[in-house]
Amino acid sequence: MTAHIRKGTQADLPVVLDLIKELAEYEKALNEVTITLKELEKDGFGEHPWYWFIVAEIDDEIVGMSFYFIRYSTWKGRFLFLEDFVVKESYRGKGIGSQLFEETVRIAQQIEVNGMIWQVLDWNEAAINFYKKYDAHLDDEWLSGKLVKKQITNFRFNDSL
Repeated sequence: MTAHIRKGTQADLPVVLDLIKELAEYEKALNEVTITLKELEKDGFGEHPWYWFIVAEIDDEIVGMSFYFIRYSTWKGRFLFLEDFVVKESYRGKGIGSQLFEETVRIAQQIEVNGMIWQVLDWNEAAINFYKKYDAHLDDEWLSGKLVKKQITNFRFNDSL
């Protein structure tokens, strides 16, 4: 099945938010999605875009997306970080993911980054096998760390430093 792959627009954001939620539900973390449509609009289409995305369409219906931004490594420079990559469940296994992924690699080539990185859950065998088709390096050495907004807001600084 061949999809039409194109650059995402602000008008696509309601469907993109639905895809984000579909992915979060698949990853058993739907309750973690707190982003709003207004935030996506401001952050992606404001004065300084923080992300970009491409979509896959079949018969004018958005059926998948690749959502990315630029991450900077002090060791290696600019990397394309693939934040979310999802195809609607009813369209999986039809080659649409490959089309989206390969177009994302093409974007990485065009903007001349030093690599492309992403995260995948260790239990997501379908995604792991997908990335292995591309001879991707899947790192089991590094752990992801984070502080969420509530932790940052309530952070208590050590004033004795």
